[in-house]
Amino acid sequence: MGATRFNEFRTALAIASNLLSARLAKLVDAGLMVSVPYQEPAQRVRHSYHLTPSGAELAVAISALQRWGDDHLRSEYGPVARYRARDGRLVSARFVDESGTVVDNADIEITRLSEENN
Repeated sequence: MGATRFNEFRTALAIASNLLSARLAKLVDAGLMVSVPYQEPAQRVRHSYHLTPSGAELAVAISALQRWGDDHLRSEYGPVARYRARDGRLVSARFVDESGTVVDNADIEITRLSEENN
């Protein structure tokens, strides 16, 4: 939601600094975020955190989890909405087939791919 700096994350998430440091380190180690050093005038070097392409791809999965939570759990923060940047239209995570048609969850079958299907 736009946060990149440690203090922004700490404020938004309301968690202890040591927990946030550990979680950011795990995200960096997993290749989901990169740590970029920056320095304000007369301040020590700090780091901002940015999604990698791999981390950005998680947006669909995270959006699906948020939608599920909004539908089934109560949160003090309320529901989260996602909008298309260029026109403000509401978007959501869904299963779609190869033609782009939305597929109902009841019509989904999950199987393991064999080596010849990869």
